[in-house]
Amino acid sequence: MYRTITTEVDIDVDLEEFDTDDLIEELGRRGRDYNTHGVDADEMRTLLEHIWLKRRQGRQDYETELNSLIYGVLGKIV
Repeated sequence: MYRTITTEVDIDVDLEEFDTDDLIEELGRRGRDYNTHGVDADEMRTLLEHIWLKRRQGRQDYETELNSLIYGVLGKIV
């Protein structure tokens, strides 16, 4: 005779061990779009425009805006 037993287990997992693409894919399966939830699209577009204008003018001082854009969209610090 077989019985079904349901149990709950807590496991510590180091997310650094997972490939970023696998994590993004899993978020997609869960209905999460890592690229838009919690991201202010207007703010990110404004940052991108600032970077573009500075590059177009030959200026090299857009690293602060670029870092903000990367963090705002990807949530990662360079």
